[in-house]
Amino acid sequence: MNNLDIFKTTTFSKLENNGLFTFSAPSNIALVKYWGKKDNQIPANPSLSFTLNNCKTITTLKFEPKTEKGISFDLLFEGQPKESFRPKIQKYFERIQDLCPYILDYHFTIDTQNTFPHSSGIASSASGMAALSVNIIALEKLVANQQTEEYYEQKASLLARLGSGSACRSIKGNIVVWGQTASIENSTDLFGVPFNYEVHENFQNYQDSILLVDKGEKQVSSTVGHELMHNHPFAEQRFVQAHTNIAQLKDILKSGNLEQFIALVESEALTLHAMMMTSMPYFILMKPNTLEIIQKIWNYRRETNVPVCFTLDAGANVHVLYPNKYKTEVQDFIANQLAVHCQNKQYIHDEMGFGTQQL
Repeated sequence: MNNLDIFKTTTFSKLENNGLFTFSAPSNIALVKYWGKKDNQIPANPSLSFTLNNCKTITTLKFEPKTEKGISFDLLFEGQPKESFRPKIQKYFERIQDLCPYILDYHFTIDTQNTFPHSSGIASSASGMAALSVNIIALEKLVANQQTEEYYEQKASLLARLGSGSACRSIKGNIVVWGQTASIENSTDLFGVPFNYEVHENFQNYQDSILLVDKGEKQVSSTVGHELMHNHPFAEQRFVQAHTNIAQLKDILKSGNLEQFIALVESEALTLHAMMMTSMPYFILMKPNTLEIIQKIWNYRRETNVPVCFTLDAGANVHVLYPNKYKTEVQDFIANQLAVHCQNKQYIHDEMGFGTQQL
């Protein structure tokens, strides 16, 4: 399904009264990474992610009818004006106005907060744009012709993608695929789709502890990083690899083979960073402590046979992944051996979640 027209709202009414909604949306962690995109936030390759549960953005959207049509909003972060976020939200509204023309009838006050520390190095664009998008869809449900719940979930994911690519994977489902790929039925470049295949009990309620190695601003934005894939010498091989890895991961999630899961997930993380290191210009986002943590995870796994592994986003922080049944020993290992490599010894324990919620 790659037809945008079915998501264009053409018939809608205008509300006379003010109102508000509040939704939470979680972050997510990609196991098969997307790196590189085409125009209009279309991914160059498919990705598969675990939705998280504790690292969330909570956004209240107040709407007030106005007489003049146009994009109009105030932006608050944790109750205080946040002008630095304005260009991103402005661009988002510009991108969605053809799909959601009713937004031009209202002045919005967007009040947002995160459950994780600000500037922690955890990407908040995915959870933030997902939370804003489900609020917009809640407004659409009031003003436009009623559609199916599946339609609204797909459109919310589509809108989120236009704000931040990976945000489309935070709307619905504990495992989500974004990007058209042969092994996943109904997969599409337009929005994330829940992974509706058999999942072994080994992967139920999977755990993700996020080690905050470096809480500073990345020296290279994700947008710039994605653009560097356009002329990358290894781009095409990487895109093929992502399709292959999703097909393999589909089988692994069914079989419960933790050894194969670990090999694929860690390889994906290192491949992502290898693409950065072989771009032109090239860059390194890992820090010395990132490598220390990886080495300790490998040593611990070899010595104990506990099936713990790591993945990385486009940054220095390390996501430690492990089955729920090993929660106690892995969290002890993190506290006793890995926390020392985190900035201010900070880390966050998280686990699989199920997407957005109205509060």
